[in-house]
Amino acid sequence: MSGSRVIELRRISKSYGPQQVLLEFNLQVREGERLAILGPNGSGKTTLLRIMGLLDSPDSGEIFFRGERVTPQLAPSLRGRITLVFQENVWISGTVRENLLLGLSFRGAGGEEIRLRALQIAERLGLQTLLEKKMWQLSGGEQKRVCIARALVLEPELLLLDEPTAWLDRKSSSLIEEALKKVEGTVVFSTTDPVQAKRLADRVVRLGYRLTV
Repeated sequence: MSGSRVIELRRISKSYGPQQVLLEFNLQVREGERLAILGPNGSGKTTLLRIMGLLDSPDSGEIFFRGERVTPQLAPSLRGRITLVFQENVWISGTVRENLLLGLSFRGAGGEEIRLRALQIAERLGLQTLLEKKMWQLSGGEQKRVCIARALVLEPELLLLDEPTAWLDRKSSSLIEEALKKVEGTVVFSTTDPVQAKRLADRVVRLGYRLTV
C-alpha cells in the first residue's frame, strides 16, 4: 500500500433537520487500502459513503480527491472514477450478463478483453451459470453478487460498498468476502459486524453517536 491519498475528508459535518449525523469528521483513505467503516445502524455509515461517493454534499468541510479539492463544478467529472454499491440491490431489467456490462456501456468501453474480465469476475462470484437468467429470477443474495460484480468489472479508483453482506445467505456472504479480498484497488465498506471488519480490512474506523475521528 503506497502513501498517496485517494480521498480525504476534512472537518466534514452533515445534519438532517435537527439531527447531527457527522460532526467535523476527518478521514484519509490511501491507495490500495481496504478500510472498514464500523458502526451500528443509524450511526451515519451510509451518509458517509454517499459523501465519499460525491453523491451528497456535506453542510461544511472539504473533500479532496487525489489531492485536488472537490468543488460542485468538479464533482460530476470525478463520480465516474468512484463506484458505490448501495445496500439495496439496484439493477436493470434484463439478464445477468447485460447488468454486468451495463457500466462499461455507459463509459463507452468494450472489446474482448473487457468481456473476458466480466466473465472472470462472474465466475469469482459464482454467477457463471446464471449469465442468461433474468435479474428478477434471482434470489436477493444472487442479485447482490451481480451488483458487486458489476462494480468490480468497472475497476474504479475507489470502490465503496454499503454493508455488502447484510441480510445475505452464507454462500453469498462468503463469495462476496472472498472477492473483496482479491480486489487490488482501494476499497471502503461499511459493516455492523466487528468480526467481519477485522477479517476483511487493513484498518477500521468506528462510528458511534458522535462521529469524529
